[in-house]
Amino acid sequence: MARQVVITGGAGYLGSILTEHLLRHGFKVRVLDNLMFGEQSLRHFCAERHFDFVLGDARDNRTLSCAIADADIIIPLAALVGAPMCDLDPEAARSTNYEAIKMIDEIRGLGQLVIYPTTNSGYGTKSGDAMCTEESALEPISLYGRTKVEAEQLLLDRPNAITLRLATVFGMSPRMRLDLLVNHFTYAAVKDGYLVVFEKQFRRNFVHIRDVADCFLHCIDNFDDMVGQPFNVGLDDANLTKEELACAIKQQVPNFYVHYAEIGTDPDKRDYIVSNEKLRQAGFLASRSLEEGITELIKGYRMMGRGHFSNV
Repeated sequence: MARQVVITGGAGYLGSILTEHLLRHGFKVRVLDNLMFGEQSLRHFCAERHFDFVLGDARDNRTLSCAIADADIIIPLAALVGAPMCDLDPEAARSTNYEAIKMIDEIRGLGQLVIYPTTNSGYGTKSGDAMCTEESALEPISLYGRTKVEAEQLLLDRPNAITLRLATVFGMSPRMRLDLLVNHFTYAAVKDGYLVVFEKQFRRNFVHIRDVADCFLHCIDNFDDMVGQPFNVGLDDANLTKEELACAIKQQVPNFYVHYAEIGTDPDKRDYIVSNEKLRQAGFLASRSLEEGITELIKGYRMMGRGHFSNV
């Protein structure tokens, strides 16, 4: 009998891809979403007999209780994602990113499994040279990072939870995001032809959105071996500076002009490199390269008009 997965925020950037992967692998999928960005990302699943949808807010106790009552696996994706969005509405950020996770933990049965995506932005500024592992101190520098770190700790203190510390995600999705670094830089290359980069030496780790979806499937299949632990999820060969990322894009968009500004700063001060060795030891390796992702984004942006998915 197919297991029931409930995804809160399943109409979003990651959720719409994850829903596809889960249905393809024989799971029943119920999405709970308030559709603040529209329903287009899920329309094509309506013909799937194992797909179900609940319109509602993941912060509403009654709606959430009904949605997860028969769930075998709960994947809480509903969140205000990124520092700029959280800073626009701190109260909503806290209630969505932390209080809603606390509610899930209070409502769920002890046999219901939770796989929670947090962010490796919890590692904070660091030095850009220190390799961050799951044992590294968490020092989030934004409200977004703090709420995600607190929610992660809440779940890890309870039974039957795995947390995934995602690198900066890239790749096309039915509900696109342009604020993510690879997506943003590539969009600027294709649509504008130029980009101003501050603090070009700052490093990040990156991962393709479909590798993230595959990692969730791996966690479900190997839950007993991974339960109670956090795992970094990223590409080992994509611990890159902003300059290296821009150069990788320029390889595919030769007319892309990049100005590295010596004056001025980036409000996002994250600077770190990340080890994904623990996840490799658990049997999963991200396989989609940065170069493949850039190619994919270039094709996608040729189809896209302006204004649909701009950042806050």
